[in-house]
Amino acid sequence: MSCVYDQTFGESVFGEQGRRINPVLARSWLLVNGAQYERFEAAAHSRADIVVLDIEDAVAPKDKAAARANVTRWLADGHTDWVRVNGFGTQWWADDLELLAGTSVGGVMLAMVESVDHVTETAKRLPNVPIVALVETARGLERITEIASAKGTFRLAFGIGDFRRDTGFGDNPMTLAYARSRFTIAAKAAHLPSAIDGPTVGSSALRLSEATAVSAEFGMTGKICLTPEQCMTVNEGLSPSVEEIAWAKEFLTEYERDGGEIRNGSDLPRIARANKILELARAYDIEPSEFDDVDAPAHLPAPSDTYHY
Repeated sequence: MSCVYDQTFGESVFGEQGRRINPVLARSWLLVNGAQYERFEAAAHSRADIVVLDIEDAVAPKDKAAARANVTRWLADGHTDWVRVNGFGTQWWADDLELLAGTSVGGVMLAMVESVDHVTETAKRLPNVPIVALVETARGLERITEIASAKGTFRLAFGIGDFRRDTGFGDNPMTLAYARSRFTIAAKAAHLPSAIDGPTVGSSALRLSEATAVSAEFGMTGKICLTPEQCMTVNEGLSPSVEEIAWAKEFLTEYERDGGEIRNGSDLPRIARANKILELARAYDIEPSEFDDVDAPAHLPAPSDTYHY
């Protein structure tokens, strides 16, 4: 069997240009240097699920004031993008939050989260604004369960670069397997949306695709992007595949044809999995179209039991 995504969706297959996705389901989180206002418009029209204007790591101390002014100007025009703010305890944190209070900001990504109070104190100053807790150190990882459960935490994100600098770890997926597992388990235990993985540096599409597959393997359903060009690859890698969508439709059709009654112990989890696949396909504007049954197997294999959608 072969099938392709419905071409009537055109460029919107893995994220329509300029279309934002519910942050609960957001896959690509595009960081944009807050000191470079000329990049905001392009980011807003990119395939990023969420645009995050960065006034933290990307901005030198001498440029913080200019970056804040750029963000204020952008939000004042009615935009609802997110902002990555400086970490709790830095000299910029309080001013960042004062700047954003009362604006149209969609949410904040809080850098260098190492304890519950980093999130709760931020939430007090920005009530009703969702907070992605960016955990970037060994100290933060050791407290990730409490951070995930903190009032105000919306999602967790893995700051890979700073984490590796802090720990001395390499970038091999096996080296970071424990850390990624902790993120996913903490998020699920706290009933949060799945965690957001850190970025992949470089312009290699193959490397990015492989890294995104690692994110998915560890149950992470979002990934930070560093350029607009990375977003489509990330969206594709963190979306249900054509084969998974086809399996879900076939399974539910067969289930209904058999009377819609539970037949064995695997039916309930597979029903839930199939429904989730199709819900995400609709949310992401993905549809399977034509099927060539010449070489089709009798049944499509089910996704792995570790399937995280």
